[in-house]
Amino acid sequence: MAENGTGVVEFVLMGFQLQAAQGMGLFIVFLACYVITLGGNLGMILLIQSNPRLHTPMYFFLGHLSFLDSCYSSVIVPQLLETLGTHKMIITFERCATQFFFFTLYASTECFLLAVMAYDRYMAVCNPLLYTMAMTPRMCLGLVATAYAGAMVNSVVRTGCTFSFSFCKSNHIDFFFCDLPSLLKLACSETSLREQVIFLLAFLVITTSTSVILVSYLFIIRAILKIRTASGKAKTFSTCASHMTAVALFFGTLVFIYLKGNMGKSLWEDKIVSVFYTVVIPMLNPIIYSMRNKEVKEALKKVLRRMKVS
Repeated sequence: MAENGTGVVEFVLMGFQLQAAQGMGLFIVFLACYVITLGGNLGMILLIQSNPRLHTPMYFFLGHLSFLDSCYSSVIVPQLLETLGTHKMIITFERCATQFFFFTLYASTECFLLAVMAYDRYMAVCNPLLYTMAMTPRMCLGLVATAYAGAMVNSVVRTGCTFSFSFCKSNHIDFFFCDLPSLLKLACSETSLREQVIFLLAFLVITTSTSVILVSYLFIIRAILKIRTASGKAKTFSTCASHMTAVALFFGTLVFIYLKGNMGKSLWEDKIVSVFYTVVIPMLNPIIYSMRNKEVKEALKKVLRRMKVS
C-alpha cells in the first residue's frame, strides 16, 4: 500500500470488478450517456441564451441547473470511463480529494438550486401579480450566488474533515469514485466527531432544501385547488411538473444513499443507485424539461427550422 508519513498517497478504485467484455459494454453505455448529458445540457444553455423569450427567472435557474449537471457528471464519468477503458484503477490522494470536493460542491449547489426553483414556482403561481417585481434579475442572481456560497462552505468543511482522516486499513476503495461512505471504511483514526460534522452538514443541506421545496409546493397545491376549471388546474400544474420530476429523481437517490446510514447491506445496490444520480439523472434533466415544457419545445423547433433553411 503506497503511503507516506501522513498516510495513503494513492487509492485503488475497485469499480465494478467486471470481466473485460462486460467492462467494455459498460464503457460504451456510459460514454453514450455522457455524450448525451453534455449535448443535452450545453444545448439547453445555448437555447436559453439564444432565445429572448426564455430570458425569464425560471429559465435563468434552468440554465444553471444544466451547467451543474454538466459539471458534476464531468467530475465522475471521465474517471469511470478511464477505469473501464484502460483498467487504470489508481487515483492519487490529491486527485481523489479534488474529485470529492467538486462533486460535493456541484451536488450541494444543485440541492439548493432546486429549492430556489421551487420558490420561483411558488412566486409565479401564488403571487403572479408580484412575480416580476419580486423575481428581479438582481434577486435571481442573489439566490443563485447564495446557493453556490452555501455549497462552497459545505464542500470545504466536508472535504477537510474527510481527508484529515488517517487511511491505514487499506487503500482499496470498493467503489467507482471517491465517495464518502467508501472512504470512511478505510479510516483508522478516531472519526466519530468529524463523521458527526460531515453527516450533520449533509442533513442540513438536504433538509433545508427539501423543506423549502415542500413548503413551496404545499402553497402551490393549495393555489391549484382553488382554481375552478380543470383546464386551468392542468395548465398551472404543468408549469411545475418538470421541476417536481427533477426533484423526485435527485432527492430520492440522495436520501437513499446518505440518510440510510452506512453504505447498506448490498454494495452493488449502492453502486447502481450512485450510477443513477451521477450518470443517468444529469442526462435525463434536459430531456424532462424539453419534453414537458411548451416554451422549450417551441424554441427548439425554431432552431431546427433555422438549421433546415440554412
